[in-house]
Amino acid sequence: MIYQSSSITVQYIADGIAEFTFNAAGSVNKFDQQTLADCRAALEILHKDSALKGLIYTTGKETFIVGADITEFLGTFLKPEADLIPWIKSASDVFDLAEDLPVPTVCAIKGFALGGGCEWTLTADYRVADTTTKIGLPEVKLGLMPGFGGTARLPRIVGADTAMEWITTGKERGAEQALKEGAIDAVVAPEKLKDAALSMLQDAIVGKLQWQKKRAAKLQPLKLNKTEATMSFNTAKGMVFANAGKHYPAPMVAVETIEKAARLDRAGAVALENAGFAKLAKTDAATAQIGLFLNDQLIKGKAKQAGKVAQKAIKSAAVLGAGIMGGGIAYQSALKGVPVVMKDINDKALELGMGEAMKLLGKQVERKKLDAVGMAKVIASITPTLNNDTVKGVDIVVEAVVENPKIKGAVLKEIETVVAADAIITSNTSTISIDSLAANLQDPTRFCGMHFFNPVHQMPLVEIIRGKDTSDATIAAVVAYAAKMGKSPIVVNDCPGFYVNRVLFPYFAGFSKLVLDGADFTKVDKVMEKQFGWPMGPAYLLDVVGLDTAHHCTDVMAAGFPTRMAKVDNDPVSAMYSNNRYGQKNGFGFYAYSKDAKGKPKKDLDPATAAVLSAVAKPAHDFSADEIIARCMIPMINEAIRCLEEGIVASAAEADMGLIYGLGFPPFRGGPLRYADTIGLANFVALADQYAHLGEIYQVTDKTRAMAANGQVFYPV
Repeated sequence: MIYQSSSITVQYIADGIAEFTFNAAGSVNKFDQQTLADCRAALEILHKDSALKGLIYTTGKETFIVGADITEFLGTFLKPEADLIPWIKSASDVFDLAEDLPVPTVCAIKGFALGGGCEWTLTADYRVADTTTKIGLPEVKLGLMPGFGGTARLPRIVGADTAMEWITTGKERGAEQALKEGAIDAVVAPEKLKDAALSMLQDAIVGKLQWQKKRAAKLQPLKLNKTEATMSFNTAKGMVFANAGKHYPAPMVAVETIEKAARLDRAGAVALENAGFAKLAKTDAATAQIGLFLNDQLIKGKAKQAGKVAQKAIKSAAVLGAGIMGGGIAYQSALKGVPVVMKDINDKALELGMGEAMKLLGKQVERKKLDAVGMAKVIASITPTLNNDTVKGVDIVVEAVVENPKIKGAVLKEIETVVAADAIITSNTSTISIDSLAANLQDPTRFCGMHFFNPVHQMPLVEIIRGKDTSDATIAAVVAYAAKMGKSPIVVNDCPGFYVNRVLFPYFAGFSKLVLDGADFTKVDKVMEKQFGWPMGPAYLLDVVGLDTAHHCTDVMAAGFPTRMAKVDNDPVSAMYSNNRYGQKNGFGFYAYSKDAKGKPKKDLDPATAAVLSAVAKPAHDFSADEIIARCMIPMINEAIRCLEEGIVASAAEADMGLIYGLGFPPFRGGPLRYADTIGLANFVALADQYAHLGEIYQVTDKTRAMAANGQVFYPV
């Protein structure tokens, strides 16, 4: 044994050939500070070992290395930028130490080799991958760029253009694609991986392969003439600006770093990378995006735990109420392997539901994610029916009929008499109290809310709403089912609007007050989209939701929170509704809608809107972008905080992810509570106080004020 620690072993396996195996104590290999220290210690020994002729890197697990330990990042990134540069340099020095071994090296890759794992493979002279390999540099998804030499090595291995595409998109490659692009040297079957790597290493040792020449290319400036470089980097910058925009700085910093390093050797290129990484580590976008990753892991962890403790496995389902929503739920269940009965009271609805499922499956085939056989299997697992008898044997029911408490209550009461005593019953309601619906059932312990978001196939969030009588076993089974459907479930407690809609409507109310005070709704939309980062501004979103739906929901929220969410006098939403302007569904809302060449709704300005609004609003007033953002966002943030304080949502992480997954809250801001932390709670309270006269939705809670005074945050790290 040459070296052994809790994460790596290094030992001779043949004459002069050593094997360096990553085999951490946990489920996967990753680079934390201790593993990097172990690698340094082992490499220093190998550098001094005169008997060493060649080295092979392997993994003792089903996957190579998944990357750096992100849990260490946020705490480390609190350091000043000047302190971060030597920190990241000390890590990248270990990778240089691996690359500078005086003997040929080969990396045997299987499973994931991502981020730092990919960068470690780049230090080797040769890379052999098996067919299970997924390799890539996803750092931009965390608001960062490669920090262990990836921006220096990859362009010198695959060329600048390919490297910049890898780094700026963060997309992983399969083995064959990576081979075509020159990132790896050979692909073999899993059972042949080690033998292939050893054979390649032996060829290098005896001089059949020119490993020194291959390594030298990584240590030198990029082989690009001035014209090629100008074209390459300008094209990359244009693509990055078009796709990432100003809110996501990491891709542009990566491109600029590669460009500046093009005429430098490895030492110069890595030094620039260290500085760029440290700069990005201090951005709000990186803090938010790393936080999102950790929050997502928390949600996935809870769902995984629910699957372990769930007493009832969901093997079959029923959706009550076909149509667009019901069809979407049925499609998603069947696609993920849970057969589903789609029940309605008329054939036309069933045709609409099956049509929706067929349309979505057709798109999967178009994108080559499914073949014709796979499509046929999914269709065969959706059973349309008019009869309750077909529903009898299912494990779970998802009621998705019209949003009317009396109709829903009647449907739920009837279905309880049809299904087995241990079958779970859920309601896909967006606003109606789960406890009020549960009153229609003999056994409310097996009932909860299961609120999907439209379009079902695209929106990752499912709100699982716990009623006062809902059992833990029911919640566990429904969470596991939602996760099986490929969704991110968040458990919330019952209240009007539950969590997402409860937080959304104060945002809409803030927008309505702005419009009534003379704001131009098109400017509000532009500011909230372009500057704040929402995918749709509030007026556009209301049109998509449906102004009739929003009008109805406003009544529900006003009844639930009569002081804070009382209907706004002369509410613009009500004005639109009264003028039969329902949004996209009938072609007229705040905007007018036509169809583009692909048949999708196209948004246009409509002069008639001004006439509707002028009847209720004050004369035009030009609000600044900061005022618009404050007046829209303060109510949303306040309500999210209230939901956390009241226990409607269990954690800041789930509160933030609920709005990101359910509403498209700008990911680079991390969610409403992360955003409050970013601007500082004391600053947020001071800002809210400026608008407190506008009503209760702008007034912070006593607890928020106390947190601000004590310097507390929602995310301590």
